[in-house]
Amino acid sequence: MKRTRAGRRTMCQMADEREKYVLQKTESMVRDRLKGESSGHDWWHIHRVRNNAARIAAEEDGADAYIIELASLLHDISDWKFNGGDDDASSRIAEEWLGGLEVPEQIIREVCATISGVSFKGSGVNTVPSTLEGMIVQDADRLDAMGAIGIARAFAYGGKAGREIFDPSEEPHMHLTFDDYKRNRGHTINHFYEKLLLLRDRMNTEAGRRIAAGRHDFMLAFIVRFKGEWEGTL
Repeated sequence: MKRTRAGRRTMCQMADEREKYVLQKTESMVRDRLKGESSGHDWWHIHRVRNNAARIAAEEDGADAYIIELASLLHDISDWKFNGGDDDASSRIAEEWLGGLEVPEQIIREVCATISGVSFKGSGVNTVPSTLEGMIVQDADRLDAMGAIGIARAFAYGGKAGREIFDPSEEPHMHLTFDDYKRNRGHTINHFYEKLLLLRDRMNTEAGRRIAAGRHDFMLAFIVRFKGEWEGTL
């Protein structure tokens, strides 16, 4: 029997339903896996990065929203800072997870490539993604390391990693390689100079640069206030 037009679903509609299913399953898995994480790399970090990425993508023509959302959800599923230094773990886990959900191989490859390019790898290391989706997710992740949230996350991670808050005798170290950056054990205030205050000028997109400007200024004001209180002048 011939189906009526009203009874048929388009391939686009079926794809949309399938993508929603994959996103819902992925969100649930990431929530469960990162539950109780206390270093600032928790589910709410993922949630904010996803929102940041959607905000930026809305201003960028040609960005693939599905790849961006999947990469945002999975980019920190196994952060190298907590898995022995393996920077490829998140990509491998994402590949296995998405394969299990029967996501097309091309989508998996693009998501994994996007995830692989997100991380900051040192002040002297160039990490510019090769795709628009990678640029957007990287900007979104870096925005969450800036401003009030970035300050809170820096000290949360510093405490978990056993780092001092500040030691005036220890100057910032501008890491020239990823291995050098991984070995860093400096105090948290130095982290502002070694990473956080560099991010504004390393944004890839116009929207990322615009949002980063205000967050950068907030961090500068915080550092001035912190050092003034440290010295007892404020």
